Amino acid sequence: MKKFAITASMALAVTLSASAMAHQENHGYVTNSNGAIWRTSTGACLKHSSWSDADQAACDGSPAPTAAVISAAKKFAVFFDFDSATVGNVAQIAEYINGLSKAGNVSLIGHADPIGNNAYNMALSQKRAVNVANALTQAGVKPSSISVDYQGESAPQAQCSGRGAELISCLRADRRVDVQIGG
Repeated sequence: MKKFAITASMALAVTLSASAMAHQENHGYVTNSNGAIWRTSTGACLKHSSWSDADQAACDGSPAPTAAVISAAKKFAVFFDFDSATVGNVAQIAEYINGLSKAGNVSLIGHADPIGNNAYNMALSQKRAVNVANALTQAGVKPSSISVDYQGESAPQAQCSGRGAELISCLRADRRVDVQIGG
């Protein structure tokens, strides 16, 4: 009895696999015993796991184009007057963030120019980053998506020499909060 069950199981498996195998003209597709390609409930051709673009059959048409991955990451900078943490207009940044279907993390990093001592510049860069976070929150950005960091004068962008108003003007790029929006 046990031998009969094993033999019957093997015969059934061979029959099913033979009927599901693709015919030579329909390689890569599951076919019935007549060679016709089986279709899904949506009308798409039923493919074997070994299917490739080279197996393209008339029922499928052209392969669907692959979706392009577009990063939603974008960077902005908010600049400040000398010795100030007063935030200007952040409407464009908030509009961009609020327009995304999924904004992800909004990273804020405050910076200061090298005029003044290190501790003062660290505190000023922190205050700038916190003030930008508050302005973005007031403009509708979710506070839970915002992270705040500050670096004081440790990440300069400007290379300046000179004194007084000329130096202050040249160092404007260092008085900023970098805003990075991840997707």
